[in-house]
This record gives sequence, structure tokens and C-alpha cells, in this order.
Amino acid sequence: MKTVDTELFKTIGSVLDPIEKKIVIVPHHNPDGDAIGSAIGLGNLLINRGHKVVIIFPNDYPAYYNWIESKAKTVIYNSQKKIAKRELEAGDILICVDFNDISRVGNMEKSLQNFEGQKILIDHHPEPKVFCDFLISDTTYSSTSEMVFDFISILDFEKFVDKSVAESLYVGIMTDTGSFSHNISEPNTFKVISNLLKFDINADEIHAKVYHNYSASRMRLLGYCLNQKMEILEEYQTAVISITQDELKNFNFAPGDTEGLVNYPLSISGIVFSVLFIEKEGHVKLSFRSKGLFPANQLAANHFNGGGHLNAAGGEDFDELENSLLKFKQLLPDYLHQLTKASNELKKLV
Repeated sequence: MKTVDTELFKTIGSVLDPIEKKIVIVPHHNPDGDAIGSAIGLGNLLINRGHKVVIIFPNDYPAYYNWIESKAKTVIYNSQKKIAKRELEAGDILICVDFNDISRVGNMEKSLQNFEGQKILIDHHPEPKVFCDFLISDTTYSSTSEMVFDFISILDFEKFVDKSVAESLYVGIMTDTGSFSHNISEPNTFKVISNLLKFDINADEIHAKVYHNYSASRMRLLGYCLNQKMEILEEYQTAVISITQDELKNFNFAPGDTEGLVNYPLSISGIVFSVLFIEKEGHVKLSFRSKGLFPANQLAANHFNGGGHLNAAGGEDFDELENSLLKFKQLLPDYLHQLTKASNELKKLV
């Protein structure tokens, strides 16, 4: 286990005392595997301990995660606003997972600000903004799901862990590390995985359910983007993919269909930075991925209202898609030195 603030963990544990409480868990907008896994895993554990739990997702999540067993009542805020607000009003404790800024919950932001009970944040992203009473934040963790398991262990809650809890947390760690290919420099990650495997979960089956469960439309969209929409900017060791709303409609877009798409160009020799631009209503969503020491989060924060990890970040731009692309390309000369340095360092490893 990592060296963590055990006193803080125990203080939060006392808030979650054995008296039955109504707990609301909220992950970020456009939830990924770690957001879903940490929310459901923690929710199942708290139900096993005797609490009432509701998980409110800001919007729907990809269908290939539907198999994950949730014992908690699940509400989708975008389509069930009245129910979600009622559940928040009735809650004693709010636990936010896998985001570091309240703006990451989209339309739910005001509802969370107005929550009258105690608020807890569990997250592994850098530079968290304080909007909760208790903050558990550590960027050295591979994922929020890994943090949740350490939280469980420190509070001696492992007796409340069952297969459903272990599966959910495993999904979170697996997806946020790209099937254990990055963010795994700390041995604690593998110690946690080892403990989760003790609960009779099938790692091969979980991998297949997440990664071998895509729609034909998603695969066609992937092929189209790589063949028709990927632009290589060799001077900057950078690849760019842009997608319009009409193109998404042509491929029967469903939530999650673009998840992971930004990672593919990093498989190209010499590419150290990959950016995905997705046209939305009134803005452009950006996903940034990098290799080595190039700070994707720095560029996202400085220019695109975003942030995240060193090698994985997100942002948005309130402009037309073409203008966002042009803005990005005009910024690249300012980062040429860092891109070249990252590329040279990676070449030493080959």
C-alpha cells in the first residue's frame, strides 16, 4: 500500500459510520471505465456495509459497460433531472469520484454546489479545486479505482468486498492504464490487482467484455478516422484527428464510440503527441495524449480550458471546428522544443 494520509482516510471513515445513511455517488460527465468502475465498486461496497446508495451519472455511459453489476439505484441526470435532484436533496453524504473540478459534471454543477450534506472527493488528477469538505487526492495512483481499494483497506472494509466490488474496481484500473500499458510505474497497482483477483473475478472475461464488445458502427468509424481524418504533422511529431457532428451521425454514433480513438496515432513511429477534435453543439471537445515527458495537460490547460495528467488530458474550445484546428496548429511552434526533446528521449529507449 502507498504512504497515504491514513488519518484523513479514518476521519472520512468515521463520517461513514455504521449508522445507515443515504449516500449519493457522482462521477464525471462522459464517464470512462475508471469513473464507472470506481463509482459502482464503491457503491456496492457501501451497500454491503448497510448504507443506501444512489449513483447519479451526469450522462449515459457506453453500452459495453452495461454488464457491470450495480446494486445501487442508478440515475442518468441528463434524462432524469427531477429524479436526480430529488435524490440529491435527500442525500446525507455526496461522494465525487474521478474528477478534480466541479465543472467536470456538466449540467449537474449547480445541483452539487447546492448539496447540503457532507461532500467527499476521491480523485487522482493533478491540481484539484477544493469544492468538498474532504479531499482525497493523489496523482501517483494509476486510477481512482486503485485509490478506492486502498481506502477500503485502510478502513478495514475488506470484509464488505465481494465479486461485484472487485470486478468494478478491476475495470477501472484496467481501462485507465490501457490494459496495464501506462500509468503503472508504482508497484501498488499490481498489489491491488493481486488482491482483487482473490475475489474470484475472471480477468480474461472482463477484458473481453470491455474490449471485444464493440458495435460494427464503432469499428467503421475508427477505420474512417484513421484512413480519412488523421493528419500527420511530422515537423512536430504530432498527429491530429478531427470529426464533425455530421460524420458521427453517418456512423450511428453512440456514447463511447470515440473512446480510445486518440491513442491510435501514438502507435506510429516518431509520433509523441496525438489530439482528437470532436465537434459538439456550440463547442469543440478535445482529447490529448502524449508519450514520454511531453506535458499534454499543460497545453490543454494553457489554451483549451482543460487539464488532466501529463500524458492524458482533455479540454474544450468554444469556437468552430476549423478555427480550433487552426488555433492548435499555430500553437505547435511554441512547443517544438518540448516535442523534440520528448521524441529524442524516447529514441534512447529503443
